Amino acid sequence: MQRTLIIFKPDCMQQRHVGNVLDRFEKAGFSIVGCKMTRLTPAILREHYAHVADKPFYPEIEAFMSSRPVIVMALEGDQAVQKVRDLLGPTDSRKAAKGTIRGDFGTEMMKNVVHASDSVENAKAELARFFRPEELFSV
Repeated sequence: MQRTLIIFKPDCMQQRHVGNVLDRFEKAGFSIVGCKMTRLTPAILREHYAHVADKPFYPEIEAFMSSRPVIVMALEGDQAVQKVRDLLGPTDSRKAAKGTIRGDFGTEMMKNVVHASDSVENAKAELARFFRPEELFSV
């Protein structure tokens, strides 16, 4: 069993797609093992997006991701990292097929509904960034 981090991004929150997206994760067999609503701070965003924090487009990412509260969630399931990414579709929503989460609800590259960990290693680091050990549960 693997765990992966999900962030319901500001566009998902604003458009009220959280329930629809969560329903797809649950129907795919994933269990929620951690969940909370939070406002992402510049410090945590800089850490989370460290791989692009020095790029000219980073301020736009930070402004968007801190524009409203988000829901962070830990999902658990068999091959969770890859299977969640398959459900989401490509990062650029404009290239995502209908039937994928981003293809159905996303509108562009940044406004792509949900962040999901892209590897098992990153999932562990991201879960530790957003959840204390006692905030994650076994199901």
